Formats: sequence, structure tokens, C-alpha cells
Amino acid sequence: MKTATFVILTILGRGAAAQTPGDGPRFTSDGRLEKPENYREWIWLSSGLGMSYGPISEGMSNQDPPFDNVFVNPAAYRHFLRTGTWPDKTIFVLEVRSSVGKGSINQGGHFQGELVAVEAEVKDESRPGKWVFFGFNSGSSPAKPIPPAATCYSCHAQHGAVDNTFVQFYPTLLGVAKAKGTLKTPLGIAGTSRN
Repeated sequence: MKTATFVILTILGRGAAAQTPGDGPRFTSDGRLEKPENYREWIWLSSGLGMSYGPISEGMSNQDPPFDNVFVNPAAYRHFLRTGTWPDKTIFVLEVRSSVGKGSINQGGHFQGELVAVEAEVKDESRPGKWVFFGFNSGSSPAKPIPPAATCYSCHAQHGAVDNTFVQFYPTLLGVAKAKGTLKTPLGIAGTSRN
């Protein structure tokens, strides 16, 4: 009886491991990505100021360069800490915000302002290329995949430090990738650009 129970629990455990983690991407029946409303409760990886890597930042003023904040779902983050790799169903959210130089008591520098855009990158082993990008225009409507011809695909494939991702800009994970031996070489991190 104990053996049968063990076998059943093992089979159930394998099935659970194959499912999308509770904090992984959610899709509509037509393949659109649902915007994860609680992404700001996920793991914050890094923020950048005025980094140029695509159409959103190109329209912003250099005087008040945009901020970007990168978040990843907690299950994928924990997996990365253990292995230095991103599991299937990893989802990154890139939040772009305006920067403000003058306001309240601020006399110098910049602070984050209004939300400009939200984008996502999802690792999906079932799709060609295994990584898919999504752009949420406004509100929280589900997003269609960005077409594979868009520059974000080739840029991430060429410049991603680990797999398809810009770990070179996530200081808390760069050391993990180095220690686990998953960092692409040669990367030239010191001179690496984000685009």
C-alpha cells in the first residue's frame, strides 16, 4: 500500500511540475497575453534611466529621459537563483515611466512619473524561438504577440547575457549567472549596450 501511495504521489508531483506556475503567464483562448495586474508585487530586477533600446524610448525627451523598471515572476526568479537559467513560462514585465526633474521639493536629478508603456517577454518552449514579446497599449486588455520581425527579437537574441534576457543589467543576478556558468561569452559586459 505504501508503494502504491508513493507512486501516485510521484506521478501527481510530476504533473504539477509540468503545469504553469501560479504566477506564470496567462493567455486568452486566442493566444493573447493577459496583463499581470500584480506585477509590481513580483521580483524587481533593475531600473534604468534614459536607456535606449526601442521605439518607446525614441520618442522621449533627452532632457527628461524615461525610466524603465523590470520585474520577473517569483517562481522564475527562484529557479534562476538555483540554476542560472530561466524556466519555461518565465515572464518579465518592462514598465516604462516618464521622468520628472522638477516637482515637490526636488532640486536636482529625476524621479519617476506617469506610466508610459508596459511590455512583457515570455519564455514559451512551445513557440518558435521560445521567447515572445507583447506590448500592452493602454489599460489592461490582453496583448497580441509582437510580430517576430520586430527588432526586439533579434536584439535580445544577439545581446541577451543569459538565454534571451539582459541579465547584464540586473546586478543581483549577474553574479549568479557567472557562478552557474550560464553567462554568454564573450559578452563584454562593461561596454554592452541595451539595444
